[in-house]
Amino acid sequence: MNVSIVPALRALKPAALISAVTLFGLVLGYWANAAFLPGTSPEQPIAFSHRIHAGENEIPCMYCHTQARRSISAGVPSVSKCVGCHNEIATQRPQIRKLISYWQNKEPIPWIKVHDLPDFVHFTHKRHVSEYARDLGIECQTCHGPVETMDVISLASAGGLTEAVGLNGGSAMRMGVCLNCHKQHEVENGLDCWTCHK
Repeated sequence: MNVSIVPALRALKPAALISAVTLFGLVLGYWANAAFLPGTSPEQPIAFSHRIHAGENEIPCMYCHTQARRSISAGVPSVSKCVGCHNEIATQRPQIRKLISYWQNKEPIPWIKVHDLPDFVHFTHKRHVSEYARDLGIECQTCHGPVETMDVISLASAGGLTEAVGLNGGSAMRMGVCLNCHKQHEVENGLDCWTCHK
């Protein structure tokens, strides 16, 4: 007596086809997102321009991002830091009035994070903005690109590293880029997995 599995396989054919099409769609969607939308940026509650602040007015990154010196995150400036200047400067502009309303209502500005590493990556700004790192030529622009020329920050803005490794846009925050930098600067334990993955 011959036993054939062909009838059973025929029953599985629609499920296999659906799975294959779904997988293909996910891969295609992921690729299209990376290829065509690398410079997208969330709409922020206030239209803040790094070009005006860091570029034209030459405000140093660390003046606003004070947490970077002592923390994992660079953080965002408090409303009081912004109001410190803008209670006198450009007070009639609509975006500044919006800023003042956050101040008067004692509310933080609900900024939306642009550069967000996965939870399994341990990155600390304080090591990368230290005097030692600056002596090696590592500046904020090394990872975030020429922020002082940008009105809107986006993932594709990280041009410094993107161009260095030929990522053609998209986020420069890639493991290979970090490893290359650690090799180049001979970082102690810089190639050890536990250095960045805790």
